[in-house]
Amino acid sequence: MHSFKQSFFINFWDNSKGMIILGILSAIYFGIFGSVWAVTGEMTRWGGEILEFFGMDLSSYTYYQKQNLSGSPLTRIDGIMLIGMFIGCLVAAFLANKFKWRLPASKIRIFQAIIGGILSGFGARLAFGCNLANFFTGLPYFSLHTWVFTLFMILGIYLGVKVCNLALFKPKAKLQRVCKENQKLKTQNKISKIYFYIGLGVFIIFITYVVFILQKQNIDIKNKESFFPLALIFGFVFGFIISRAQICFTSCFRDLFLFGRDNAIKGALIGMIIACLIAFAFILQGHTSKVIEISPNLAIGAFLFGFGIVFAGGCECGWMYRACEGQSHFIIVGIANIIGTMILALNYDHFPKILTNGIKIHLLNDFGYFNGLLINLALFAILFLFVLKFKKLFFQHNKGKL
Repeated sequence: MHSFKQSFFINFWDNSKGMIILGILSAIYFGIFGSVWAVTGEMTRWGGEILEFFGMDLSSYTYYQKQNLSGSPLTRIDGIMLIGMFIGCLVAAFLANKFKWRLPASKIRIFQAIIGGILSGFGARLAFGCNLANFFTGLPYFSLHTWVFTLFMILGIYLGVKVCNLALFKPKAKLQRVCKENQKLKTQNKISKIYFYIGLGVFIIFITYVVFILQKQNIDIKNKESFFPLALIFGFVFGFIISRAQICFTSCFRDLFLFGRDNAIKGALIGMIIACLIAFAFILQGHTSKVIEISPNLAIGAFLFGFGIVFAGGCECGWMYRACEGQSHFIIVGIANIIGTMILALNYDHFPKILTNGIKIHLLNDFGYFNGLLINLALFAILFLFVLKFKKLFFQHNKGKL
């Protein structure tokens, strides 16, 4: 029992395996709900609802109309799923004794949290998706805009790595000597048991609630609202996995550029390739996937998003589980992220049409199902080769420095 608890609830899971599991689950989620696992769209609605709460009329703002503010987080599939993610992250943090209230390390980190959070929220919604809907749960679903997004996101991440590597933004580590018999460690052991039982209690309440609503309303394939319990469960599982496997999609390319480490991006690519094949099967059965215009706004948004997530220190998944661990820096990032979506939505109507207009290309519809599948798999292969080549060049260039 102790080893099970240590392996599944306390020790971190393998990052790449977590990516693969999430890829498979996200494809199943697509098959059930007909939409991809995504978060910033719902966060944009939360931002809009905050503005409405303070008396603002959003009926004339095109972007909020596109996002459809009808209902509430409790009556939308995406809203229920996102709530489930937060609960999953919180339960995982308490079970593993990873919850601890921590203040930002410095004023410069607060600055990075605010600016990076705003840029990533603004950029994600300018591109109509973050590195979930336009990358991890975007690339497998055959819209060419996701590959354009990924290209410009990578460029943004690369610049973000260069900027954050400047001396101004490097953290100053403080070493602290701790002996084994330190009283603080004994106290921490007691707290860890309390936290574990808190996490277990929240999980039991969650399961009880899910069972209650399942008994109250049976799942009916013709009634989308009956899927709410499933959305809540998927959200919980997504949140639990990103917390235990420390999934932050920022790390996919950031770690490659900084350290030549490809564990995260390889796992993500394998997960996406599997998801691509599963999604293809669902599309053959009549499912449709989201297609966005390839426009200047897409490229600009992807670049700003890529830079923002590195500057802030985490993407939407990354700041979510870290905020649930009590890291106040990432609570600031999350709030700034929602503010970024507000800034974008309130100013979207003033953008020149030349920036917003573009073409939609769906690989399956425009090139045929078989050819479209081959093109998407070929693009995955090219990206995989880029990762391997960059890693090789990285270690050749840094030979003797590492």
